[in-house]
Amino acid sequence: MKTLSEILNGIGDVAVTGDRNCPIVGIAFDSRKVLEGFLFAALPGTAVDGHRFIPTAIANGAKAVLCEQLPENPDKSVTWIKSSNAAVTLGLMASNFYGNPSAAMTIVGITGTNGKTTTATLLYRLFKELGHKTGLLSTVCNYVDTKQVHATHTTPDPLQLQELMAEMVAAGCSHCFMEVSSHAIAQDRTAGIAFDGGVFSNLTHDHLDYHKTFAEYRDAKKKFFDQLGPKAFAITNIDDKNGLFMLQNTAARKLTYAAKTMADFKVKVIESHFDGMLINIDGREVWTHFVGNFNAYNLLAVYSTAVSLGVDKEEVLRIISLLRPVDGRFETFKSPTGIYAVVDYAHTPDAIKNVLSAINGVRTGNETVFTVVGAGGDRDKTKRPEMAFEAAVASDKVILTSDNPRSEDPEVIISEMQKGVPANKTKNVVAITNRKEAIRTACMMAKPGDIILIAGKGHEDYQEIKGVKHHFDDREVIREIFNVTNLN
Repeated sequence: MKTLSEILNGIGDVAVTGDRNCPIVGIAFDSRKVLEGFLFAALPGTAVDGHRFIPTAIANGAKAVLCEQLPENPDKSVTWIKSSNAAVTLGLMASNFYGNPSAAMTIVGITGTNGKTTTATLLYRLFKELGHKTGLLSTVCNYVDTKQVHATHTTPDPLQLQELMAEMVAAGCSHCFMEVSSHAIAQDRTAGIAFDGGVFSNLTHDHLDYHKTFAEYRDAKKKFFDQLGPKAFAITNIDDKNGLFMLQNTAARKLTYAAKTMADFKVKVIESHFDGMLINIDGREVWTHFVGNFNAYNLLAVYSTAVSLGVDKEEVLRIISLLRPVDGRFETFKSPTGIYAVVDYAHTPDAIKNVLSAINGVRTGNETVFTVVGAGGDRDKTKRPEMAFEAAVASDKVILTSDNPRSEDPEVIISEMQKGVPANKTKNVVAITNRKEAIRTACMMAKPGDIILIAGKGHEDYQEIKGVKHHFDDREVIREIFNVTNLN
């Protein structure tokens, strides 16, 4: 418990009406979670305005209310905090409430369209291997040192973020690596976090259902770097055309990594095989258990970050050689008859292109490449035909199927994907709505040596259909059909 005055410490741009010293036992922005003695944050929101629920929050016991607009007749038994940006103020208040945990750790945020999960997770594993107690906030799973905490969003809400970081501090964590999504940046969920570094991976087509335009999506990513302080570092992939754009207005120390152009950190793929690749990082060769140019970039981002945090270069390379792929990221399986399957989270046109490029890069002869792919419902519709296009041009056979249709009809989603298939490729593309049957069909069609990419869901263990989550795991399906465990 803290007083409101303690929670507001150091926060400007707020007008307080009422008792500044009232005790606050908790904070909530959902009125249904408000208990006696809570502070309620009325956030404008994208779909629902939290100001509508102020009366409910007060009835449930709220003693203070954060808002952007005061009611016409504010309840005088409640302390009112008026802010021009309630979301930012909430983040700062949450940080104070939980004891400013980010100041007690080294925090690095990773943002970009693809590669966030792999980069953040590998950094977590690398620093664990170095002997540090470390935290991870990612799409797949959150970790407080070795304790797993289920992840519901790429970047949690500001209250969850601060609470998890406070748990990390209590557990003795010295570092935390976190994915920072464009939604989180736009919604100011990371306000109140003192980042020591930021990493930009790449920027491709995604989330235009939320951001509306690519420029808006790009600018959300840049905002993260704009907010870094002068003591932080900002590492960017300058092979991406938006890489340098991210650094234009940052006060942080600027560093670059690349495979194709001059940069502070460089990588080159020397050999690539189905079970790994030999790469050269800054003049040193290292064998890794990863495949594909996109993973070479991810590993270079890990190396660049670790070195920037003061870790010995040789030690970083030694540990990189031991690291394994993240769940659902180019996770490979082999049947007793010699058919390969790759399960990957690729759910954007560029990600599909990258994964298929990696697969085609390790083909040794006349293997047939099958791709099983769908697109999520209630999300960016413009990428659907582009995903099908990339699958069709880089695969021999494509099966369009269901992903997480959510509230949409999966057959409608598939028909929208089919519009992107080039005319000369239509004979190689079929639609099978049932995802398990689609995977099974690909396995039945494949011959020894052939490769099946199952794209879109990766680590996910569910399918969301008409608002209901049903258990479904691509990896379980492959293990059942192949009757094997994975290679990775």
